[in-house]
Amino acid sequence: MKVQNFRTHSGDPSSGLSHSACPACDAAPLAGALAASRAGTAAAGSAGQGARLTLSLPRIHCSSCISGVERVLSSYPGVTSARVNLSLKRANVNAAPGVRGDELVRALIAAGFEAQELDAAQLGQTEGERTGRDLAMRVAVSGFAMMNVMLLSVAVWSGAADATRDLFHWLSAAIALPAVAFSAQPFFRNAWTGLKARRLNMDVPITLAIVLALGTSLWETALSGAHAWFDAALSLTFFLLVGRWLDHRTRAAAHSAAAELSALEVARAIRLDPEGDEVEVPVSELRPGMLIRVHPGSRMPVDGEIVDGRSELDRSLLTGESDQVFAGPGGMVSAGEVNLTGVLTVRATAVGEDSSLRRLAGLVAVAESGRSRYNSLADRAARAYAPGVHALAGLALAGWWIATGDPRLALNIAAAVLIITCPCALGLAVPAVTTAASGRLFRKGLLVKHQTALERLAEIDTVVFDKTGTLTRGTPRPVELMNHDRRNLEVALALAEGTAHPLARALVRGIRDGGLTAARVSELREVPGYGTTGIWEGVEVRLGRGSWVGAPDARTTATWLRIGDERPVAFVFEDAEREGAAEVVAAFRARGIAVELLSGDAVEPVRTLADRLGIADWRANVLPAAKAARIEALQQEGRRVLMVGDGLNDTAALAMAHVSISPASALDAARAASDIVLLGSNLEPVAEAVTLAGTATRRIRENFAIAAAYNVVAIPVAMLGFATPLLAALAMSLSSISVSLNALRLGRDRARGAI
Repeated sequence: MKVQNFRTHSGDPSSGLSHSACPACDAAPLAGALAASRAGTAAAGSAGQGARLTLSLPRIHCSSCISGVERVLSSYPGVTSARVNLSLKRANVNAAPGVRGDELVRALIAAGFEAQELDAAQLGQTEGERTGRDLAMRVAVSGFAMMNVMLLSVAVWSGAADATRDLFHWLSAAIALPAVAFSAQPFFRNAWTGLKARRLNMDVPITLAIVLALGTSLWETALSGAHAWFDAALSLTFFLLVGRWLDHRTRAAAHSAAAELSALEVARAIRLDPEGDEVEVPVSELRPGMLIRVHPGSRMPVDGEIVDGRSELDRSLLTGESDQVFAGPGGMVSAGEVNLTGVLTVRATAVGEDSSLRRLAGLVAVAESGRSRYNSLADRAARAYAPGVHALAGLALAGWWIATGDPRLALNIAAAVLIITCPCALGLAVPAVTTAASGRLFRKGLLVKHQTALERLAEIDTVVFDKTGTLTRGTPRPVELMNHDRRNLEVALALAEGTAHPLARALVRGIRDGGLTAARVSELREVPGYGTTGIWEGVEVRLGRGSWVGAPDARTTATWLRIGDERPVAFVFEDAEREGAAEVVAAFRARGIAVELLSGDAVEPVRTLADRLGIADWRANVLPAAKAARIEALQQEGRRVLMVGDGLNDTAALAMAHVSISPASALDAARAASDIVLLGSNLEPVAEAVTLAGTATRRIRENFAIAAAYNVVAIPVAMLGFATPLLAALAMSLSSISVSLNALRLGRDRARGAI
């Protein structure tokens, strides 16, 4: 690994400076790294001259919705590509210049998908927040109404008759009708949307069951019948809304990593006019070939080549490595990097959509969309449900009408069949377990963000780790610092206090923790890109880059001190392992799960860490696109990959993996791309999460078995006329409660030491 020292020099060609940095840092970092991603985002790039439209799809909720929307959009004349993001419920469309958003909206509505053109500037709050509050309110209304109607029903069950019974029925109707009309709107809208497009979805039988329960109850009440089932309609609505709200909770923490990358883009930049004067302009006005002035502390607004100035760059957000990188004339920079010290003049080579940061965002968006196509167990179980339920209800209606000639009896039995087969247990099967498991993982320091994360986590057979910030802490600290001569430490402290360089800050903390004070150094001066210099007891002292102080190359991260003509002294730094790193690697290997290490760091530190942790398969100097390509290659081999990383350079790989985890200390974009966030510093819960995911998946399958067994028993009872709509609602509620209780067994598994 290169010797890491302090700041960059304004330039002294006689000093014999030579800097050999690792390829992950100096070889045109993202511009080269993401060249391979251009093929994956060719459509987006080619559409740069056309229209880029974003559509809101508030009602999509499964993989079939994704494929249906993309099929409609892709077949529209002028559309070159369309990608749906299920977490954000949005579609990103690249199209010819003449294509308008309202045209695409009309095409989707005609196909049965609610859509609207998205105005991002007016998004004061996320759609997910509004949806969560809306569902919670509907749950509360339906639950309150259900309890009141059940209280009224007690009088009827207790023997109220004639006018008294009819009064209680009409009061129940007065409560139930408006409550259901408000609370069940999500089911009604989705069912109507599907029927208009001549396709069935899960909400069609739900709507039919609710409407039939209300309709038959009103009929019986108007005819002064002995029974009404308003409480059944409300129970259906309440339990189904609870399932949908639980499902929404598992999605609530999911954000788009591609959207988070926009936070790294610079809104304004300083352009040099032909006279060399600085002019602040919006980044959108920049063009390739323009000269850009970047001051210390500023983020690069474009990809480009340095034409003047020397400094150091912080590429940690892009490469994942904490080492700062020398930058001088002829060096390449990428949008999003931070200029640390000297003033740089950069000639823009790529701006806007063509910048490496935007291409990375495009690569992440493609990966996110691909992962959204994962078919959950609930999706697979529900595919044949709707047509089967309709067929059974229709068969019961026709059969009893023909057999008895009594349409009233036939309609009641058909309603009972629809209610008893209503997919309440099916709707709760996954979210009940996911919510229970997510709560348990949260107590262990893991936040589950994606609704299918646990199912995918249970399937993994390969784990890929990043190094810096993931298996290590990402914060260099001096090694054996107090073994140095006291004089050297005091001089180094004085020089280190003259710079804000990260290694200098770490050195200052370490020396001061040892109880030492700074030596008297005069004429203290920082040399940008190289280090700090001054005069101590009449001799020149330097602290900084090895080549600047005349030190030999080293294979570790270090900064060097030279006092006069004495031999330079190295202060070596190391990045300590994250707590639990060795244990989590050992746990995966014990379970037969393959472990790989991919790092943008140099070969020697990666090799050292891999040997220490027992990771046989490791790769160093891996650039962002190469990480994503490795994940893709593993998955093409049929592997199910868990990616654990924390940097912007890991974002595409995190989004592309079968399932992904990032620490809470990770960059926002990396956390957004991940399915699970590790809240603590200890890695051990990652292995525990895989075990719990397997248990949770078994519980989900058991819930489906419970629902199937319930239907095997309940459907014949209803079709033979032995169940009224009220009994059907009670049976449906019993199956839902059984599913919920089975989900709670995850807590008892803990007591038995399952994980």
